[in-house]
Parts: sequence; structure tokens; C-alpha cells
Amino acid sequence: MTTSTGQQHPIGLYLKVWLLLFVLSTFSYLVDYFHFHGYLRWTLIIVFMLAKAGLIVAVFMHMAWERLALIIAILLPPMCLLVLVALMSIEADYTFLTRLLFFR
Repeated sequence: MTTSTGQQHPIGLYLKVWLLLFVLSTFSYLVDYFHFHGYLRWTLIIVFMLAKAGLIVAVFMHMAWERLALIIAILLPPMCLLVLVALMSIEADYTFLTRLLFFR
């Protein structure tokens, strides 16, 4: 008879996370159902998307039970890339508006 030595998580935890993912998905579909427009629509969609991704990474990929150094090593590079993309987006808007102003 063999016994497993790995850490086992209760099935209730996974069921609760699945239920929460279902609720967040329902909310993200309701954003389109209620015809939200503009920045509110995109903000809600991105918030629900990040919440679902965070739950999946934390629970199903067992990141919630890892050491802090490993979490930082995995999550810091994508966060840096997102900051750089945001800075490039701001600079692109500035360049576009400057060209509109001076090259009419």
C-alpha cells in the first residue's frame, strides 16, 4: 500500500473557488448585457479578468502556498512589463496629440 506524501487541499476550497469564478464570469457577461460603454465597460472587464486570473494563479497553480521569494520572482517581471506598456501608451498619446497640434 502506498501513501501520498504531498500536501492535500480540501475539495471545499476548490468548489468555493469554482463558484467564485462562475460568479465573476457572470458579472463580466452582465457588463455587456447591461450595455455599459466607454471606460466603465473596459474597467469592469479588466477588473473581473484580473480577479479571475488571480484566483486561478493563487489556488489552482498553488501560488498561495509558495514562498514569498518565488512569488516575487514569478510575478515581478510581468508587472514590470505592464508598467512599461502603460508608460509607452502614455507617451504614444502625447506624441499623437503633439503631431495633431503642430502638423495640421
